[in-house]
Amino acid sequence: MNRTIRLGATPRRIVSLVPSQTELLYDLGLEERVVGITKFCIHPKEWYRSKVRIGGTKNVNFDKVKTLRPDLIIGNKEENFKEDIEALEEIAPVWMSDIFTLDDSLEMINQLGSVLNVEKESKALVDFIYSEFEKLSDFISGDKPKNVAYFIWKDPDMIAGKQTFIDDMLTCCGFQNYTSNKRYPNFEVEDDKNLDYIFLSSEPFPFKEKEVLEFQKKYAQSKVLVVDGEYFSWYGSRLSKAPTYFKQLIEKVNKLSSTNK
Repeated sequence: MNRTIRLGATPRRIVSLVPSQTELLYDLGLEERVVGITKFCIHPKEWYRSKVRIGGTKNVNFDKVKTLRPDLIIGNKEENFKEDIEALEEIAPVWMSDIFTLDDSLEMINQLGSVLNVEKESKALVDFIYSEFEKLSDFISGDKPKNVAYFIWKDPDMIAGKQTFIDDMLTCCGFQNYTSNKRYPNFEVEDDKNLDYIFLSSEPFPFKEKEVLEFQKKYAQSKVLVVDGEYFSWYGSRLSKAPTYFKQLIEKVNKLSSTNK
């Protein structure tokens, strides 16, 4: 957003507008300093129950935020509306992230560690995430990547395209994104024989097994799986657990592929 924010001291009253970054603040040990979160900040559960919820990521309750008297608000360029961020700047400094890749995520974690004076904790977390993804890359076979359409919504059917964090996670897993379109296009398949897998994400649309049957019938040439959307789209400390999940998913895909040859 081409802004500069200035802080007179280390922030002590923080409002987070982004679920994955809220979980990051928890894992950085900032229990006492986070005073407000969104209704979508479901991790950790104890914060969801105990912290003041200030609305959603895209419908912030400005009066609630004012009442909390924050000295820092943390947002994200994709999650939050520009108009909301500009209004919130009248209340407190707003620190923004803009995430497309794993490297962006690790940079964000280090930057927040610096801003919040928890560099030791943020560096340890970044080092661990980096090492886990390095192990994941060694785990991927050299076979031709499977083509994957990653669905995030139904009616209209929308998928994750290029220039998204999900696309980078697919690449980290050794998969090939089926679409070359950017951001979140509607799904339009011309020849599903070239589509190896359909991943139905558990969020933001809550795909379940009934949708698996529906999609499998519609796209008989492809294999359909429900995947954990948090591991593909949460770019905070949940990344420390993502490679373990991705290994299990890759093993499942490889097993399905071998049994259908």
